[in-house]
Amino acid sequence: MKTLAKLPVTIVTGFLGSGKTTLLRHMLDNAQGRRIAVIVNEFGELGIDGEILKQCSIGCTEEEANGRVYELANGCLCCTVQEEFFPVMRELVARRGDLDHILIETSGLALPKPLVQAFQWPEIRSACTVDAVITVVDSPAVAAGTFAAFPDQVDAQRKLDPNLDHESPLHELFADQLASADLVILNKSDLISPEDLARVRLEVAEELPPAVKIIEASSGRVPLDVLIGLGAGSEEHIDGRHSHHDHHHDGEGDHDHDHDAFDSISISIDLPQADEALLLDALTQLVVQHGILRIKGFAAIPNKPMRLLIQGVGTRFDKHFDRAWGADEARITRLVLIGQELDAAGLEAQLRAALSV
Repeated sequence: MKTLAKLPVTIVTGFLGSGKTTLLRHMLDNAQGRRIAVIVNEFGELGIDGEILKQCSIGCTEEEANGRVYELANGCLCCTVQEEFFPVMRELVARRGDLDHILIETSGLALPKPLVQAFQWPEIRSACTVDAVITVVDSPAVAAGTFAAFPDQVDAQRKLDPNLDHESPLHELFADQLASADLVILNKSDLISPEDLARVRLEVAEELPPAVKIIEASSGRVPLDVLIGLGAGSEEHIDGRHSHHDHHHDGEGDHDHDHDAFDSISISIDLPQADEALLLDALTQLVVQHGILRIKGFAAIPNKPMRLLIQGVGTRFDKHFDRAWGADEARITRLVLIGQELDAAGLEAQLRAALSV
């Protein structure tokens, strides 16, 4: 009986808004016949990223796509790995003769090291190997010294607590995502000057083992052969990768790893008709006033047959009309907001008021 080769797995990590989903879309659109399963882990209740990925041209019906995209919306993979990740992987292992590759997109708040360590479990290790951990970096944010949008609200709260003397959670998370990387992509490189990009490269390199490659990209456009087939076997050496997470929890059992610093709320409401500019202005005001780190979702724009896909990092919003509304589909605006100590009712009321003018 022929022994099946280990199924390669690529883990894509990176902070909020760095471009992970865009990278995965590019990989799937250029799969060149490869049979790829996708696991999408979201921080938040709405399967926004999973729905975006299902629209990729991967040569299957909608029903088949729904069976190949696994959305784990119940927290980070590293937090719920025994509850959700293992059953999903066991199902994929059972089908590995029909698959060529697995892609895992982690939450923007996930620590990749515990996820990679899960591939040391005997039932997974015998069937799968981590081909590479790819960390996607938001180059303009790093160039600005923020790593992501509006981290100053997070750092301000840290400074008010005299018991905390470590680096801000955002910087620790950024460093830990780099510490687990086998390949780093400096994304959005076209949005900053060559001088700033060179400075970002040097800053990122300081956090990396010497063997880790750094490449530049715009909108996640990297040849697929550069992204897969690395053969890193990350699960074999991940224990030797130092992280802040190790330092904070040495000698401890169960742990929380700074995710309690964030709240994820979802708003699903039938908003009054509002034009695109008014909606984006209202969302920008929410970000500025409440320190929201990330906004993503879909919007209904009056007199437009297609829904508007919105992805915002701080006050920077990317948007495009992604598909037509279904004949029986309710034309509502559905958003996920990620930030600290968010008041869902208050945010919804403020958004309604702003759009009712």
